[in-house]
Amino acid sequence: MPAVVRLPVGKALTVRAAADVFLDSLDNANTLRSYRIGVGKTAEHLGDARPLATVADDEIGGALEQLWGEAAVNTWNARRAAVLSWLGWCVGRGYDGPAVPAWVKRMPPPDSETPARSKMAVDRLIARREVHLREKTLWRMLYETVARAEEILGVNIEELNLAARRAPVKAKGSKPRTRRRGAPREDYVMEPVYRDAGTARLLPRLIKGRTRGPVFVTHRKPGPSKVLAPRDVCPDTGLVRLSYGQARALLDAHTAVGGVPGTGWDLHEYRHSGLTHLGEAGASLPMLMAKSRHKKPENVRRSFHPSAEAIAEVTSLLAPGDSRRRGLSQG
Repeated sequence: MPAVVRLPVGKALTVRAAADVFLDSLDNANTLRSYRIGVGKTAEHLGDARPLATVADDEIGGALEQLWGEAAVNTWNARRAAVLSWLGWCVGRGYDGPAVPAWVKRMPPPDSETPARSKMAVDRLIARREVHLREKTLWRMLYETVARAEEILGVNIEELNLAARRAPVKAKGSKPRTRRRGAPREDYVMEPVYRDAGTARLLPRLIKGRTRGPVFVTHRKPGPSKVLAPRDVCPDTGLVRLSYGQARALLDAHTAVGGVPGTGWDLHEYRHSGLTHLGEAGASLPMLMAKSRHKKPENVRRSFHPSAEAIAEVTSLLAPGDSRRRGLSQG
């Protein structure tokens, strides 16, 4: 049941009051975190004590342009959506106020900027002696499954099918089997991901001696004050699940350019790299969608970054006559 929000009475609604009462109405923590930035900064820019009814539409547009006009497309769209929702919420409750003007448009998302690393680069990084077995296994599994990092980090040992080289994951946006909120992981629709020989060689070494709990765990036990779900703790060792932030930092530490933090690879690059290499090898779009579990073809296309060599190779198919075959035989 949504929270009951008391609206100010007896006086005009100020910009700050309108922002606060809207944010108080949100019961989703992630939405609140995102909207607080867009709504809060816009309200501050317009003037907290100003009556909401005195704000013109173009002032809203101007505020968005000044605050995020040069931001990344996804940031612009997120801030615009927050302000749009805020003002619509106020109007829906009978308060006079501005609207986001028509000229402040949502920007189409750009092609993904996440690069695809070459297969040689992926193999060389995983083969480095100073890389711990845990990271080797995680990176190889991300590459072979083309799954999202959060999905793989969430897998437990008892869920691994070692013989079939597959495991069920709670996918992004997965739906609960029931309408009950806060359903445990087991009550969500799970999707299988498939790994290959590289991961199969590493996994048994990583989980040796353990039969339950997270596949990927930290090297240290948590402090006594840290509250954790039973699923996130290895019952045999007391070690806890490796977080996304920790995994990302480990990858960055091994790939940072010149040792500068924040310049290394991102975990999502393994997903893009795996899809790209499968596409270069001739996998069809439907097969890539099935492998990545993307629901829309355009999302797969944004993840596909063929190399210059692959494009040159496919271009050679257009050579006149059988010159390509002669060239290959002469080589």
